Amino acid sequence: MSGASVLFDAPGPRARLRHNLYSVLVVVVLAGAGWWLYDAFAEKGQFTAAKWKPFLESEIWETYLLPGLEGTLTAAVISIIGSLVFGMIFGILRLSDHTWVRWVAGTIVELARAIPVLILMIFLFAVFGDYDLFPSDQLALAAVVIALIIYNSAVIAEIVRAGIKSLPKGQTEAAVALGLRKNQLMRLILLPQAITAMLPALVSQMVVVLKDTALGYQITYVELVRSGQQEGASLQNTIPALIVVALIMISLNMALSFLATTLEKRLRSRKKGGATVLAADSILADAAPGVDITKK
Repeated sequence: MSGASVLFDAPGPRARLRHNLYSVLVVVVLAGAGWWLYDAFAEKGQFTAAKWKPFLESEIWETYLLPGLEGTLTAAVISIIGSLVFGMIFGILRLSDHTWVRWVAGTIVELARAIPVLILMIFLFAVFGDYDLFPSDQLALAAVVIALIIYNSAVIAEIVRAGIKSLPKGQTEAAVALGLRKNQLMRLILLPQAITAMLPALVSQMVVVLKDTALGYQITYVELVRSGQQEGASLQNTIPALIVVALIMISLNMALSFLATTLEKRLRSRKKGGATVLAADSILADAAPGVDITKK
């Protein structure tokens, strides 16, 4: 049996040699660029022990980095939860049988997606400050969180809609034939399968939320990037500080991706392990009034 891909012809010996040469060339170019960057930083004294020693002191972490990390995680967690909730709601509303519901939900989603997050943060920060809608020490957090929820819930709504619509239509038709109501169809049949299918896209959007919390520094929100810049300005080691911040952010994103990958594998293994048999009267008796399926 041939192992050739159905999408393209398998490369021959010359093509494989050419691809290997291209790969080696790219690696050499990247290594050269990395060395040039390292040499430029080293020439400016950015890798001296004096500039990295402060990160071994607990006072620096307690004063700058840990409060910034706390601010980043606080904004990210609240924004992710809010985005998932509202994204699920609007994604389902966009699939409503009522035209006016689909139109209103679609208009809100498209408007929310069209507004740049940073502009939305600045606008909300100004509005909240003018009308005293939040305590003064919570203005920046509220603006960051609400702006991230508005934008990312719109994106997640599209992910949810696409995930549900990607499922085979036969499942919906079979559920309707059995007498399930629309909410039962969505809750018991479509959403459990769609969530597993769209989990990678949801994780990517969660990573975007985590990274976009850094935009809060424009409205004085204390998060990790702002704290790193403040530490760098105070101790004159901005480049090392930003490198440390970058490593922390990369670690957080990798941890989030690992958690989601593990969850996806468990969901898929449970799905393969066997379907849960639902009692017929728990579904049909409620869905189709007047039909008694217990009678033979």
